[in-house]
Formats: sequence, structure tokens, C-alpha cells
Amino acid sequence: MRKFNLKWAATVMLCGAFLCSSCIGSFGLHHRLIEWNEGVGSKFVNELVFVAMYIVPVYEVSYIADILVINSIEFWSGSNPMASVGDVKKVKGENGNYFVETLENGYSITKEGESTSMELLYDSELNTWNVVAGGVSAELLQMNGDGTAQMMLPDGEGLTVTLDAQGVAAARRAAMTDTYYYAAN
Repeated sequence: MRKFNLKWAATVMLCGAFLCSSCIGSFGLHHRLIEWNEGVGSKFVNELVFVAMYIVPVYEVSYIADILVINSIEFWSGSNPMASVGDVKKVKGENGNYFVETLENGYSITKEGESTSMELLYDSELNTWNVVAGGVSAELLQMNGDGTAQMMLPDGEGLTVTLDAQGVAAARRAAMTDTYYYAAN
């Protein structure tokens, strides 16, 4: 039962990642600059730094660098050059807090207060996302070259979805249908 729940949770998280992303890029440089500005001092100091960086065109240059260079690299290579391996972020979930660490080829997720973790790993050779927990690896998603992806459902069946809003909706319906089925048993 735990294997199904873990696989389902990883599937839902991966579908959510696709829902919240697009091919325009993550604008990592611009977001880092904004995060740095927010941590400079009080809200008044932050505003002064913001205005100064707008006048000097630091924000504009970072945004253009993201558009023309960094997001293009991210789109064509599949990896963001601004991603920091080893960064850990705390995420609040329904069942508590989780720590998400950026790995070179994916993410490691650990629930606060627990020592076991789950990893979401991307295999660039096979073009797949896999979940690894307790030393057991399971394929979650394989990206096809034709604009579709093969999603593995918790019951072991595969579902081919398009990489657009309709495909994400279909993946969510399939994942939620299986969730209700498993919860009822």
C-alpha cells in the first residue's frame, strides 16, 4: 500500500510541476535579483534599492539576459544554468512541512522530522522522470519526441498525454480517479 501512495504522491507532484511551468523559462536570474533585493533591509530600503536598480537598468538587463540567453539554454538543454545544486527550500504541505533539495538531476524530498527521503530524478538518456524511495526506483513519466508523455499510473497502467493544458487535465483526472479507487479499498 505504501508503494502505491508514494508513487501516487510523486505523480501528483510531477503533474503539478508541469502545470506550473511552461516553455518560456523560469527567469532564474531575474528572480534571484528580486529575492536578493527583498533581503537587503527594511521595506523602505528595499524600495530605494529597487528604484535605483530600475534607473541604472539592472532589472532590465537581467530580464533581457534571461529572455535571450538563460531561458534559451534552459529550453534547449532541459537544465537551468541558474539552478543551484544543493539549495534546500521548505515547502508547506497538507501533511506538514517538507524540505526540497535541488540535485544535479532532480530533487530530494524529505518530510520535516523524518530521516527517510524520496527522490525525483531525471534520466536524460531515457528522457524519463523516476521516483526513488527506500532503494526502489519506479518510472513516473517518459517524455516522447512527438509532443506527448507516457505517464505511469499507480495501478501500473500507462497513459499517454499531450504536453498542454488538456494533457495535464487528463493526467490529473487519471491520478485522482486512481486515488479514490485506492482509498476506497
